[in-house]
Amino acid sequence: MAFEGLTEKLSNAFKKLRGKGRLSENDVKDAMKEIRMALLEADVSYKVVKEFTKTVTERAVGADVLESLTPAQMIVKIVNEELTALMGGESAKLNISSKPPTVVMVVGLNGAGKTTNCAKLAGFMKKQNGKRPLLAACDTFRPAAIHQLEVVGEQLDIPVFQMGQADPVDIAKAAIEHARKHGNDLVFLDTAGRLHVDEELMDQLKVMKAAVNPDEILLVVDAMIGQDAVNAAKVFDEALDITGVMLTKLDGDARGGAALSIKAVTGKPIKFVGVGEKLDQVEIFHPDRMASRILGMGDVLSLIEKAQQTFDMKKAAELQEKMKKNRLTLTDFYEQMQQFKNMGSIADLAGMIPGVDAKALEGADLDKNALGKTEAIILSMTPEERENPSILNSSRKKRIAAGSGTQVVDVNRLLKQFEQMQQLTKQMAGMAGGKMARRMGLLGKFKGFPFG
Repeated sequence: MAFEGLTEKLSNAFKKLRGKGRLSENDVKDAMKEIRMALLEADVSYKVVKEFTKTVTERAVGADVLESLTPAQMIVKIVNEELTALMGGESAKLNISSKPPTVVMVVGLNGAGKTTNCAKLAGFMKKQNGKRPLLAACDTFRPAAIHQLEVVGEQLDIPVFQMGQADPVDIAKAAIEHARKHGNDLVFLDTAGRLHVDEELMDQLKVMKAAVNPDEILLVVDAMIGQDAVNAAKVFDEALDITGVMLTKLDGDARGGAALSIKAVTGKPIKFVGVGEKLDQVEIFHPDRMASRILGMGDVLSLIEKAQQTFDMKKAAELQEKMKKNRLTLTDFYEQMQQFKNMGSIADLAGMIPGVDAKALEGADLDKNALGKTEAIILSMTPEERENPSILNSSRKKRIAAGSGTQVVDVNRLLKQFEQMQQLTKQMAGMAGGKMARRMGLLGKFKGFPFG
C-alpha cells in the first residue's frame, strides 16, 4: 500500500518526541526536519512540503502545546489535522444533476487505467447509490478501447453505447440522448487519452466539453508516477477546469506524494481512489481517514464499510440463527469463506486497524491453493451431502475426491475440520459480540483454515 515508507518515518519522528517529558522549540524543529525529509522522499511537492511544515511548526511551538502534559500527542494531533486539510478536509461527492442524466466526462493519459476505472465508477454508483449508469465509448484513438469498455461493462452488467470510429463528440451527444430515452440517469464518457499531454488531445476534450456541458470532469491519474501525476493534473485543470480527481493504483508500491499534493496544487479534490485491480476495488477518498492511516492510527470506519459491503446482512442473520441452533452446513461455510476472501488481503485489512503493523503482515494472505482445494471438495458434493455430511460413506468420498482432483485424505481432513468448527459454534452461540465478529472469528478459529 502507498505511504508505508512515510508512515514508518513519521512514526520514528514521533517516537523520539514521546521519549521526552517536556518539549523545547528545538525538539519541535528537529522533528519537523525529519517530517520534511519523509514527505519529500514520499514524492510530495517541495512547495507543498515547505508550506505544510511551516504551518505545523507555527502551531506546534505555541505555549499550549509545549506546556501541555502530553506535547508529543498534541503534535501528532496537529500533524493529523494539517494532513487532513492538505488533502481537502472532507470527502467530495460526485456532482449529480437535478435533471438526469448526470454527465461525467472521464479524462486522463493512457496507462492510468482510465477505461477500466470509468467502468469501476459506474459499477460503484450502481451498487452504492442505486443509479442506472450508461458507459459511452468515446475513445476512438486507441483501437482496443471500445472492446475493453464492452468487456468490463458486461462484467458489471452495465450497458455500453458505442458508434465505432465515429466522431467522439457525436458519440457523446448520441449517448446522452440514448440515456434520456432509456432511463439511464448517469452517463460516463470514456474519452481518448495519449501517452503524454499534447495540444491535439486538449483541443478534442475542449470541443467535447463545450458540446455536452458535463456535470463532472473527472481526471484519472496514476499514483505510481508521483509528481508527474500532479503535473498532469495541473495541465488538465488549466485546460478543462476539472471538477475532481480519481487516483488509481494506490494499492501499489507508490510513495503516495500525489495524494498529498494534488489538492494543494490544483485546488481540486481527489474524489475516488482505486485500491486494486478488481472491478469493485474503488473507494470514496476520505482525507481524514487517509491522514489517520498515514500516521499509523488505522482506519476503522473504512474497515467497517468494507465488511458491510462484502458481507450479505440477510445471510448473516440467517447464519446467526443457525449458529444458535448448531445447524451450520458446509454450504454455509463455503459462502462465508467466499465473502471473507472478497474483503481483500490480510495486510490491507490490518492497515485499517489501529496499532497493527501492516508491513509485518505483508504476504500473510489466504493460501490460494489450499483455498481452491477446499472449494473444489465442497463443490464436488451434492446439495444433500453439503447439508448433511454424516451421510458421506467411503464410496461417496472417493467420488468427491475424484471430482475435485484431490485425495480421500483431503476430504476426510475437511470433514474433521468442519466437525471442529461445529463444536466451536456451540461455544460461540452463547457469547456476546456482534454478528460480524462472530462470522470473522468463525473463520479465524477454524483449525487448518488456509492461511499462508
